[in-house]
Amino acid sequence: MDAFASFFDSQSASRNRWTYDSLKNFRQISPVVQTHLKQVYLTLCCALVASAAGAYLHILWNIGGLLTTFACLGCMAWLLSTPPYEEQKRVALLMAAGLFEGASIGPLIDLAIEIDPSVLITAFVGTSVAFGCFSAAAMLARRREYLYLGGLLSSGLSILLWLQFASSIFGGSAAIFKFELYFGLLVFVGYVVVDTQDIIEKAHLGDLDYVKHALNLFTDFIAVFVRILIVMLKNSAEKEERKKKRRN
Repeated sequence: MDAFASFFDSQSASRNRWTYDSLKNFRQISPVVQTHLKQVYLTLCCALVASAAGAYLHILWNIGGLLTTFACLGCMAWLLSTPPYEEQKRVALLMAAGLFEGASIGPLIDLAIEIDPSVLITAFVGTSVAFGCFSAAAMLARRREYLYLGGLLSSGLSILLWLQFASSIFGGSAAIFKFELYFGLLVFVGYVVVDTQDIIEKAHLGDLDYVKHALNLFTDFIAVFVRILIVMLKNSAEKEERKKKRRN
């Protein structure tokens, strides 16, 4: 109990020290690391554009499915096994992974467009805002402050995988699906913070592999976006059902 009390006391004290000047204080991040972060986020934006192109290709030709999912995983594995000095090849593999990932979630995006296109835009904007806020919080926090959460998040991810496995064998329920949805959202939002601090720490230690780091953030962004979109679609469908009941 004393450990928990000291943790929350330190967090409240750090919040009290935050001012407008502290929000602009990136002195703990060296210029080299700042340049590396710019490369990471620029590459992440390019991967998201490739993912949007993949979703658009699915809407045109209905290419998304199990094959594109395996293709995405294959490109990621190929990227991670490629030496860092083959920079152009690794960037191309990341863009290909983004393209196939976009095609894989294309059916969900297509469904959102059919139901209400504004939900898709709101989900993307909400994901971008949440991603930006949690990334900024990780940058402004003390170095390695949130890295200890990595173990807890890995445990949470294991729980999600076991629940998926159990649901595929014994059948799922609405309650389990809802738990997986919201708990998964919490886990991957946490990964945004941990991965950002992990990238900063590795860059300080000389690991400037911006392609691999952009891949980590890309998987976090897509995982958060998909869950936010599903939550919003679920809420939209429930509202439509209520309207129909009122009319009847």
